[in-house]
Amino acid sequence: MAQEEIIFPNNIRNIRLANGMKMTELARRAGLSLSAVSKIEKGVRRLNQKQLLNICNILGCKLSDIFIKESDDVAGQWQSEIKRRLNDNENSGLKIFGSGLRKIRQQTGKTIAQAAKDAGMTLSVYHKIEVGQREVYENEIEPLAKSFAMGVETMFDKIANLYKSGELNKQISKVKERVKSVLEPGNPLSSMDMSGGLYGAKLYDSARKKLVPVFGMPSGKSIAFKKSDKTMIVAPMPLEGRKGIYAVMPNTKRLGGYIPEKSYLFADAFAKPSVGDLAVCIDADFDEIDADTNVNAQIVSVRQDSKGKVYGQISGPEEKITGKTMHKIIMIVME
Repeated sequence: MAQEEIIFPNNIRNIRLANGMKMTELARRAGLSLSAVSKIEKGVRRLNQKQLLNICNILGCKLSDIFIKESDDVAGQWQSEIKRRLNDNENSGLKIFGSGLRKIRQQTGKTIAQAAKDAGMTLSVYHKIEVGQREVYENEIEPLAKSFAMGVETMFDKIANLYKSGELNKQISKVKERVKSVLEPGNPLSSMDMSGGLYGAKLYDSARKKLVPVFGMPSGKSIAFKKSDKTMIVAPMPLEGRKGIYAVMPNTKRLGGYIPEKSYLFADAFAKPSVGDLAVCIDADFDEIDADTNVNAQIVSVRQDSKGKVYGQISGPEEKITGKTMHKIIMIVME
């Protein structure tokens, strides 16, 4: 039987085990079947953005932790597994059958969706057959032939003739190269995220655009503020992909009750607040803060004194705040 191609090498299993979590628990909390989680961990099933972000949240890890890098110990294991599967598929004959099927489909002018429908298959199953990733069962052969208005023997003869003529070599080579590419860090066709892999990199980039870092968390009478991406949340739709956006969780006890508890405040590091705005007021120069620097911050109402000097005002009790950095709060979202 042909082995399914590894399309998404990942660290999900290692992170899950490190957390002492069983696969059944991850499946339950992620709303996925046990089979789906098993395939995801093995790298033979893709994740969509929502599933990826949900799994990160469940495992309490950063998005970047999910993706295998060239320096990771597990990368060598993935490469060995991919080589083994590549050899298995090469010897099964399914690459030739699938490539022949694709050539016949192209000659008849059918789309892959039309061919799948005519054969009574899902698009995913039909595609896997064409690229030699799935075994073809006896009861599927006749529907495949009929989908091209052929008998079974005619279909096999045509595929055999295409192979003998060398017309399938180019298609088979393309499939082989796509699979082999995951073994070569830096190859732009690679599906591994070891060096900007196609699927992994696109998934990471797309999901990352939907996230913003949480730089501030309540701590005593203020907010502990540091520029770290350890905690990320999904950005509201209007803020997706915008640079300079971060979130803080407010200390609601010092805000006079006008900001609800369990909320996130989204600030724009490039937006200077005006009088009347809410702002994040930080006791340090923003550019000098990093993931290891912890400074105090407050959520303030921006005011102006009689001399025209801008300052921040907080309540509970009333206090005038003059931090080194102020960023405009542009959105408040309930958790």
